[in-house]
Amino acid sequence: MTKKYHPYHMVTNSPWPILMAVAAFITAIGATLYLHAYEDGGAILFGGIVHIILLMALWWRDVIREATFEGMHTKRVQAGTRLGFSLFIVSEIMFFFGFFLGLFPFGSSSSNHYWL
Repeated sequence: MTKKYHPYHMVTNSPWPILMAVAAFITAIGATLYLHAYEDGGAILFGGIVHIILLMALWWRDVIREATFEGMHTKRVQAGTRLGFSLFIVSEIMFFFGFFLGLFPFGSSSSNHYWL
């Protein structure tokens, strides 16, 4: 292992994002087939969900391994992760707040009966 000269964690190449995208696609196809009452739609949906759960476990195994055994998650990396997650939550709150602020005036107006 090479000596690093910075407090940040440089992420290595990982197969998990592309495999997770494929599993999510299979799950979406399975859900569509299941909702349209195709014969094997439920099996494809179940297989996609099982793959997502399996890939989540494997991905988190790698994250835990690099954080604990490899020592890649320094105090600065942990602080950056907390800040990033907090900003993500705040952005989601603002998105839904804006969505509902736009929805309520439209839904409460009595002159908008054309959409019923």
